[in-house]
Amino acid sequence: MKPLQSVAMGLVVIGLTATFGEYDALPDPLGWVLVLVGVLRLPPDTERRPVLVALAALAGVVAVPLWVPATAEALEDVDASLAWALTLPQLGFVGLLCHVLAARATAAEDLPAARRLRFAVTLVVVVTALPVLVLGAGADVLATPAAVLAVATLVLVVWQLFTMSGRPWAGAPPPAARSGQSPAPGRSGP
Repeated sequence: MKPLQSVAMGLVVIGLTATFGEYDALPDPLGWVLVLVGVLRLPPDTERRPVLVALAALAGVVAVPLWVPATAEALEDVDASLAWALTLPQLGFVGLLCHVLAARATAAEDLPAARRLRFAVTLVVVVTALPVLVLGAGADVLATPAAVLAVATLVLVVWQLFTMSGRPWAGAPPPAARSGQSPAPGRSGP
């Protein structure tokens, strides 16, 4: 599996909920493990790679107690702004990943991909700030649009990661390595 495919699959697991009794059968910590595997497989020269690893690990650690339904419910009952604050490592990871990948795409002169990734960064910033307006300013009318935008942003990022996963700047192996065969020098046929 290519690095960005692993990250995208991890984000899918994080974004989906499949209830099994009271528990989520697709636990977010499992998704963060997939994300970490993907980030660790990115090219070593990936800018801010240690920060990406740290944010993914932090988000995974935060997700462990939140997987327990009683903990998640108690948190929502105590303070919704605390629940929002606990999503910041996840949002920081997604925003930074898109920023780093946009820089790699720009360096590789893949400008359409870079533009889409920069747009995703902008959406992540908006999604991060909207709860401040909803919770802090009491703009409850924005709660549903903010939730819809958050889901749409995650879907967009996952789609971008899957579509860009085969590009060399995204850590995809070279064509010869993908086929499992290396071309024999000086041979032009079977």
